[in-house]
Amino acid sequence: MPYQLRYSEHSVRNLQCLEMRIADRIMGKLNFFAKEANPLRFAKKLTGFAFGAYRFRVGNYRVIFDLDKEGNIDILYILMIKHRKDVYE
Repeated sequence: MPYQLRYSEHSVRNLQCLEMRIADRIMGKLNFFAKEANPLRFAKKLTGFAFGAYRFRVGNYRVIFDLDKEGNIDILYILMIKHRKDVYE
């Protein structure tokens, strides 16, 4: 069952600021995660982080995301995409 990926304006701006090859790699990985039966097995739950509940790791970049309002994983809301040194500031 493929899951839907929805991107916030902030995450789209983050992607546009990256080099094309890095952005393509991140997008490819997110599409891979969305096609999996349980994408949360690739994610890590964040504690004490106010901006999102989960994160995917794609090389040196982190993709912060939330589930839909009911807590279902039908839709993954991509909130932020940043380098690992900048994402948790």
